[in-house]
Amino acid sequence: MTIPEERIERLHSLAYEAATASNQDRAREYVRLARRIAERNRVDLPRRFKRFTCDRCDSYLRPGSNGRVRLQDGHVVVTCDCGEQARYPY
Repeated sequence: MTIPEERIERLHSLAYEAATASNQDRAREYVRLARRIAERNRVDLPRRFKRFTCDRCDSYLRPGSNGRVRLQDGHVVVTCDCGEQARYPY
C-alpha cells in the first residue's frame, strides 16, 4: 500500500469517528482532504469511502442520522440530507 492510500484510509477512519461523535464539520474536512490527496496522487478512493460520502456536500453519511438508504429496482439508493442521491447496483 502506498503512502497516499494509507493516508486516505486513516482519514476515512477519522471521518467515521468524527461523524459518530456528531461532529459533521470535522468529518467533512477529513473527506475533503482525502479527496484532494486522491486527486493529487491519481489514486482511486476505496469503494467503501465513495459509498459513504456525499459528492455534493462532502458529508460522511451515516444511515439513520444524515443519510437514507433504500432499495429500488435492483439498486441501492443513498440520499443525503442535502438532497443528493447516489445509486449503486446490487
